[in-house]
Amino acid sequence: MPKNAIRIALALTSVAAAAAQTTNCAPPTNQQLIIYRAGSLTRAFKPLEAAFTCQTGIRVKDEAMGSVDAARQITAGGQACDLYAPADYLDIDLFMKPAGYANFDIMFAHGRMVLAYSVSGLAAKKLPVPNKWYEILTMPGVLIGGGNPFLDPGAYRVPMIFQLAAEYYKTPILYNNLLEHLVSSGSGAVIGKQFDFQFSYEHSARATAASDPDYRYVDLPDEINMSDPAKDVYYREHAVVVLPGLGTPLSARTIAVPGNHVAWGITLMKDAPNRENAIKFLQLLLGPAGAASLKDNGPAPIAPALVTAADFSKLPESLRPLVTVTK
Repeated sequence: MPKNAIRIALALTSVAAAAAQTTNCAPPTNQQLIIYRAGSLTRAFKPLEAAFTCQTGIRVKDEAMGSVDAARQITAGGQACDLYAPADYLDIDLFMKPAGYANFDIMFAHGRMVLAYSVSGLAAKKLPVPNKWYEILTMPGVLIGGGNPFLDPGAYRVPMIFQLAAEYYKTPILYNNLLEHLVSSGSGAVIGKQFDFQFSYEHSARATAASDPDYRYVDLPDEINMSDPAKDVYYREHAVVVLPGLGTPLSARTIAVPGNHVAWGITLMKDAPNRENAIKFLQLLLGPAGAASLKDNGPAPIAPALVTAADFSKLPESLRPLVTVTK
């Protein structure tokens, strides 16, 4: 068979397979599932939500934003929600559970923080080569872009990194010096233009670098990148941020969030309007399909997912075989 004919046959086969997959989807229903989640989960959750809708016919309302922002939208804002998936699992333990909105916390993915920069942006500034990575961040005119720490774990982990760096390098003033270079990146701000450096989740930085050759990132020591669960005691001892509470009757006025390894959590809201649909999605997320989507897109899956012994007894029974109890 001629090569062109082979290509056409292969293309038709692919189209036919895609069409078959589409026609095999369950018919649409009037049911829905409402998820409020971290924006850092977008690449993993979008295909998983599409697969869920295909399998069940249930429409997914997906709300991506800063995790603390999402918590306040659900609670003080009164927004209906079935599943809450923050970029810091502690947001469930420290905000949602004490205020009476959730019973359990499932840790299902993990990652680390990296330092990202623009090659052309740094070249334009003609900065000298430093001996240590943090020295260039504190040079005159250098700006570190960041979000709002009161709304987003990716943003509140930045001052934690500064605290950990000051401890690791035994330079107490480093925390303050780095803070002086931190600016709000804001909507539409571009690295290499409005600011020079940015701390990011490694899986997000990797995806950006794959499509933008001007975007690079460097690794940080484990004592600083918040990647190692075995170093949680160290992270907690040397890093903390204090945030306003949820603004609800049972929520504390302020909440101290300690340094901890980077891990994503998910919970079923106690007043979830679509409880059974939420449990079905959790079964998908915590199963092989969820692990595969997380592996392909990041953050890295924790398989099986983790729960505390106290939380295990509060899980729906159908989810218990899909998790393991932390020691």
